Amino acid sequence: MPKTRIAGVLLAAGTSSRMGKNKLFLELGGVSVLRRAARTAIAAGLDPLLVVLGHESERARAELEGLACMPVLNPDYASGMNTSLRAGIQAVPPEASAAMVLLADMPFVTPEMVRQVAARWSGEPLAVSLYGDVVAPPILYSCALFPELLEMTAEDCRKRVVKRHRAEALEIAWLPMALADLDVPEDLDRVRSEFEGS
Repeated sequence: MPKTRIAGVLLAAGTSSRMGKNKLFLELGGVSVLRRAARTAIAAGLDPLLVVLGHESERARAELEGLACMPVLNPDYASGMNTSLRAGIQAVPPEASAAMVLLADMPFVTPEMVRQVAARWSGEPLAVSLYGDVVAPPILYSCALFPELLEMTAEDCRKRVVKRHRAEALEIAWLPMALADLDVPEDLDRVRSEFEGS
């Protein structure tokens, strides 16, 4: 029977180059994208929650003030998301049985979604979220996969690890609209309209 402590790794280090400004600090429903994502992970019971920061890290730390999370600095954030994933996995405490990886810019991921992935996991190498035919976070990696994640250097290493172990993975399906993320200004308009309409 696997240990059940699941750490959270929230990736929030990027430069938001396509958005034109730092999307972590954009507000949805009066709450910043970063703070909303951290609150989602905390409400889901991930322990500890490791928030990987890079670009504008001091401002991001201030945005997380008062929340039960641990900032992890990735000084190499400009080299791609893979470096942030490695920084987060390296910071996971040894007593954790798995790490749930989340992206800060997926505002429709709810605490209940994260809880369901954790609750349905029973020791598989992976538990992945499916949005139609797209695999995306929240993705749970068993601690057995941590060495693979840490040793791979290619930018798409997380996708390669998922592909390698997909046959053994637990798959959980969600509505495709929950995949909506924030990459370009048009995404922000669309997501804000969804929040205002909900």
